[in-house]
Amino acid sequence: MDLTQGTAKEKNARAKIMMLWFGIISLLMGFAGWTSAYIISSRREDWVTEINLPSSFYISTAVLILSSITYILARRAIKKSNAKNGTMLLFTTLGLGIVFIVLQFNGFSEMVAQGYYFTGPTSSVKMSYVFLIAMVHIVHVVAGLISLLVVIYNQVKGKYDSDNMLGVILGANFWHFLDLLWVYLVLFMTIVK
Repeated sequence: MDLTQGTAKEKNARAKIMMLWFGIISLLMGFAGWTSAYIISSRREDWVTEINLPSSFYISTAVLILSSITYILARRAIKKSNAKNGTMLLFTTLGLGIVFIVLQFNGFSEMVAQGYYFTGPTSSVKMSYVFLIAMVHIVHVVAGLISLLVVIYNQVKGKYDSDNMLGVILGANFWHFLDLLWVYLVLFMTIVK
């Protein structure tokens, strides 16, 4: 496939999709580094294995999966020129994203209530990694929420239709990536004791 061929709109779309994938790959490399360090650190003598993830992390995982479903439904509605339903589903996705972050902070509170802190004399290496990985993911979810707000703004302004979906596609792909990444991270931190 010759990437120099096509209309200006097609080339612009390909360039933006490629930049999104470059960003996703760089994020994957960062999280691969942290999870690799987690595995290596799990061999330390002071690694605590009996610590479990807070229940809020599992609930927030379900909320994030639901938010991906609402984003998929929003994209379909916009594609079918059902702007009202698409807008409502985008706002639902936004609300679920905010609920995800609130639940993450509830999870941090659960860990602190159990006596585990990010740093300090009562912290453990394992819980420091859990805090770090979850906090960095939250930062990226905030970026996803910002991109979702841009999509919502453009949707409300009527900029999307079945022929102009690039912003929705980019926003949805990034959101789904964050969803899949969190599912992986929760499974990883649950399995790797």
